[in-house]
Amino acid sequence: MSSYNKQAAGVPSLSRGRRRFAVIAGLFLLLIAAFLVSTGVGSMYISPLDVLKTLLGIGQDTHEVVILQLRVPRMLTAVLVGTALAVSGAILQGIIRNPLASPDLVGITGGASVAAVSFLLYGVGTMSIHWLPLFAISGAVISAALMYVLAWKDGVSPLRMVLIGIGLATAASAITSVLLISGPVQQAARALSWMTGSVYGTGWKDVRMLLPWVGLGLPLSALLARHLNLYALGDELATGTGSRVQLYRFLALGLSVMLAGAAAAVSGAVAFVGLMAPHLGRQLVGPRYGTLIPASAMIGAILVLVSDAIARTAFHPVEIPAGVITSAIGAPFFIILLFWASRRR
Repeated sequence: MSSYNKQAAGVPSLSRGRRRFAVIAGLFLLLIAAFLVSTGVGSMYISPLDVLKTLLGIGQDTHEVVILQLRVPRMLTAVLVGTALAVSGAILQGIIRNPLASPDLVGITGGASVAAVSFLLYGVGTMSIHWLPLFAISGAVISAALMYVLAWKDGVSPLRMVLIGIGLATAASAITSVLLISGPVQQAARALSWMTGSVYGTGWKDVRMLLPWVGLGLPLSALLARHLNLYALGDELATGTGSRVQLYRFLALGLSVMLAGAAAAVSGAVAFVGLMAPHLGRQLVGPRYGTLIPASAMIGAILVLVSDAIARTAFHPVEIPAGVITSAIGAPFFIILLFWASRRR
C-alpha cells in the first residue's frame, strides 16, 4: 500500500480533527478576503471596506453600480468555477487513485473544448450563443463515457482509466487544433479566447446557470466521500468492506464530469485548477475526503479569484484571460509534482 493510501486509511486523532477544522475556517476567511479585494480592484479602485459596506447596503451610491452590477456577478462566477473545477479534480483523483489526475489532463475538459470550439466555429450564426453550455457539457460527457467504456474489462481499473484518459486528452487537443486551423478565421479568435479560460463578461445569468450544478454537486460529493476514502485502500479491500466499487466509481465519475462540464461551459478551459487545488488541500488537511472536498473547493475558488484579479490589473488597460495566469502557475507546479513523485519511488 502506498504512503498516499496509508494516509487516506488512517483514523484522525482529536488534535488532527481540530487542526483540520482550523485550516478550513482559515481558508474560508481567506476566501472572503480574496473576494473583497478582488471585487475592489480594476479601472476604479474601491477599498475592501467600501466593498463590504456596499454589499451590506450602506455604501456610496457611486459604488453600487460598479460593484453590484459588474463585479460581484463576475467574482461569484469565479468562485463557482473554481469550486466546481477543484471538487471535480478531487473526485477524479480519488477514483483514479492518483493525485496528479485532473479533468483537463484526462480529457474531460478536452472533450468539452472540441464540442464548444465546433459550435463557436460553425454553430454561431445559425444558433444562439446560449446553446454553448449545452455543447460544452455534452462534449465532456461524451469524452468521459468514451474513457469509461474503453477502460472497461471486467470492471474499470484506475490505471486503464488514466492511460486512456491521457490518450483522449491528446486526441481532443489534436482535433481542436485541426478545427481552429480549418475553421473561419473570424470565429477562431473567439474560440481561442474560450479555450484559454476566462470569466470576462460573465454576469448574473452565468451565476444562475452555475449555481444549481455546484449547489447539487457539493452535497453529492460529501455523500460519496466515504466511498472515495475506501478506494484509496484498493478495489479488493473496498469491496471487502461492502462497497459496490464499480457502481460508486461510475457515480463519482459522473459527478466529476458534471462539475467540470458546467464550469467549462461558462468560463472555458481554465487549466490546472482541478490539479492544484486538491493537491494543496491534501497538504493542508490530509487525504480524507470529508475535509479534503471543502478545503479543495475553497482553494479552487481563491485560485480563480486571484488569477482573475491579476489578469485584469497586471497588464492594464489590456486584460488577459485568467486561464493564462492559472497555466503560468500550474505548469511549473505540475513539473514540481512530477519531480517529487519520481523522488519518492
